[in-house]
Amino acid sequence: MFPGRATAESADQGKAPHILLRPGTHQRGNIGDIAHTPGALRLFEQHFPEARFSVWPVGISEESRAGLLRMFPEVRIVEGTLDEKGRPDSPELAEAWQSADLLLHGSAPGFKGRGYMRAWREASDKPYGIFGLTHDPLSGVNGAYPRGATLAGFRDAITNLPPDQMARANRTLLDGASFLFCRDSLTRLYYEGQNIQCPRIAFGPDTTFALRIRDDERADAYLEKHGLEQDRFLCAIPRLRYTPYHLFPSWEREPTPGDLLKDTINEETREKDHAKLRELIVRWVRETGLKVLACPEMSYQVELSKRMLVDPLPDDVKSHVVWRDQYWQPDEAASIYARAIAVASFECHSPIIALTNGTPAMYLRQPTDTIKGQMYHDIGVSDWTFEIDESEAADWLAPLLAIHADPGAARARVSEVMAGIADIQKGMVKTVEQRLDDSAV
Repeated sequence: MFPGRATAESADQGKAPHILLRPGTHQRGNIGDIAHTPGALRLFEQHFPEARFSVWPVGISEESRAGLLRMFPEVRIVEGTLDEKGRPDSPELAEAWQSADLLLHGSAPGFKGRGYMRAWREASDKPYGIFGLTHDPLSGVNGAYPRGATLAGFRDAITNLPPDQMARANRTLLDGASFLFCRDSLTRLYYEGQNIQCPRIAFGPDTTFALRIRDDERADAYLEKHGLEQDRFLCAIPRLRYTPYHLFPSWEREPTPGDLLKDTINEETREKDHAKLRELIVRWVRETGLKVLACPEMSYQVELSKRMLVDPLPDDVKSHVVWRDQYWQPDEAASIYARAIAVASFECHSPIIALTNGTPAMYLRQPTDTIKGQMYHDIGVSDWTFEIDESEAADWLAPLLAIHADPGAARARVSEVMAGIADIQKGMVKTVEQRLDDSAV
């Protein structure tokens, strides 16, 4: 159970519901991925504190492991994989697999858990479900998305898919789930159109929205060192259209044909995309006189922001721009975003972290990103959400100038948006609690 919630009179831990949480994504070099798991755990700490957790991580770094255990010391982290017969290959995973009452698939940009969910389903009749999934049926050859893929275009395409388009294996797993919380309404539309028989299919925002971690001390020292004042700077986050995972030191490998195709698209679009973000920075500095922090969501973006955002700027603007020359963890990023007047990001999770900490944020969606960006429309910030191929820097500047003109009103709006998200996520946890109650009868 979570610390501070158990008493001598409470039910003993052996009888507490035990959930095995399998994060849907890797956790190295991406503050969005790192934030999924502590966000989910915090939701249960708030709304179902009786539950105890084992976390079965995907590529967790030592820094992320230490941070997770600092926040949730009662959580057990179990290592291991499944062998060719779908059986846990380590004693600690085997014990968690045996004792857990429910398997929970965490937030992810795809149906990552099909293999282990199939093994879970075959091993027992214990329930399983998904918390915040984007399931995108429209990726192109070798995983590359068609160019010009707007969210509106995806909606039209998904609506017109035949009801038997989904692979039978996926359909069987999704039919058997106790609940499917879709991170965006396009995923829900896809499941509904495919006639998935799960009893509970609903919108469930990314669990990063529940993350409440800060490192104000480190953030304040950084801001003071670089002359960044509360509510007097904009954060700008770059992104290539495809993340070059094959070039990351910890995952470096020979590129696949899909990697090479994505590299080509990145080279074709790198300057075009970032020229628009640079123009936004130039106009922001010249029209407001305020500073900009060029910073990363993923580790490779440290150098990208210097090369594509900072170095090409005119001198009068560059003097107002701070380059974040080191990667960071979600707690420091959250504290810095909280002190910014706004965040403008090509990446999807920095706006979530900003909104969670009360700061207005714009998501500037590249057409190669997944349909998860639909969640910004779903939570009610369509006017802070742009398709970058369908808009210009002037379009992005207008809402930023409105935020600058009345930051109090913008932050009040963020509070309303976050209250709606909190209500939905409370319902997500209560669904899990009810399913465990039903299975215990």
